[in-house]
Amino acid sequence: MNVVVLHQARALARLGHSVEIITRRSSPDAPASIDLAERLVLRFFDAGPAHPLPKGEHESVVADFSARLDEIGPVDVLHSHHWFSGMAALPVARRRGIPHLQSFHSIAADPTTPLSDGERPESPGRLAGEALLARESDAVVAISEAEARTVVDRLGGGRERVTVVPPGVDADLFHPWTGGHRGRGYVVAAARLQPLKGLDLAIEAVAHVPGDVRPTLVVAGEASADFDGYVDELRALAADSGVTDDVRFIGPQSRADLAALLRESRLVLVPSHSETYGLVALEASASGVPVVASASGGLTEAVLDGRTGLVLASRDPRDWGAAIAALLRDGERLADLGRAGRAHAESLSWDHSAAALVRCYRALSATAAP
Repeated sequence: MNVVVLHQARALARLGHSVEIITRRSSPDAPASIDLAERLVLRFFDAGPAHPLPKGEHESVVADFSARLDEIGPVDVLHSHHWFSGMAALPVARRRGIPHLQSFHSIAADPTTPLSDGERPESPGRLAGEALLARESDAVVAISEAEARTVVDRLGGGRERVTVVPPGVDADLFHPWTGGHRGRGYVVAAARLQPLKGLDLAIEAVAHVPGDVRPTLVVAGEASADFDGYVDELRALAADSGVTDDVRFIGPQSRADLAALLRESRLVLVPSHSETYGLVALEASASGVPVVASASGGLTEAVLDGRTGLVLASRDPRDWGAAIAALLRDGERLADLGRAGRAHAESLSWDHSAAALVRCYRALSATAAP
């Protein structure tokens, strides 16, 4: 489940609101519902086959999901996450006179951009669907100013209808290392394994770090079903770059294992081509670990350049390698960036994020009231 959705829902429940997360059943073993916490229920609806769908097939189950959604009891607001959920929920909200909010989390790729190797095409209706949702929803909730700009520029939604609600971070789970000297240590790139995340740049960057300070790069994340063979491509790149022994692939991690991995690292690399925010960067900051990130979308908000890490406009691996080497050679600066990152993260809680959502919900509910 989307980390932002789950943590915001938990925080809303802690604030005293009753929350239902409704999703499509993607496994035959999924129960009808799960009580996640007091006032928080996760429900699974049958819509299409009970297995994960490639992104190009989501549109095929929208009508079934919408029909099931229309069977739910009274609610104050419907908040959709991702475009296909919005296409199912918006007609229900309109029939019932319920305010509808839309969070995209990602916007469809530019249709003029060629697909990456192994990438499946978007659903035919995604671009038009996203534009419809941006225009017709009562509000759009963006996770960053960068995403808000994308919604307005690409989908045509008015900026006054877009509310920015940044994510939070669990500063108890993600906390700094307390085990003493970490020695040479390692650097981490944690992301879904797909070309958009720029993991090739992370590998090539490590190859350009001089041998006396070259760290092990630990790549954590689940291989994306839409990119067949991409992990093998990354392994081949590591071999071609002469860093086979310096790159480790450890697969997907639980939240607790990810937290341990981050705090035990010396740097976290986020070389994505595009991010609406880049939550892992904030989680690294909470862990007291500096971040080296690309100047892409919301990463320029998640990472405070020169304060909690470095934001690099260049995608030249030599520039990245030089930046990584300079930080690893300067323990005092690493520590300063880590302390500032922790202080920044402590100001961003999930309860604070949920409270901002509540203000938005209440404003729309008041507008919709007879």
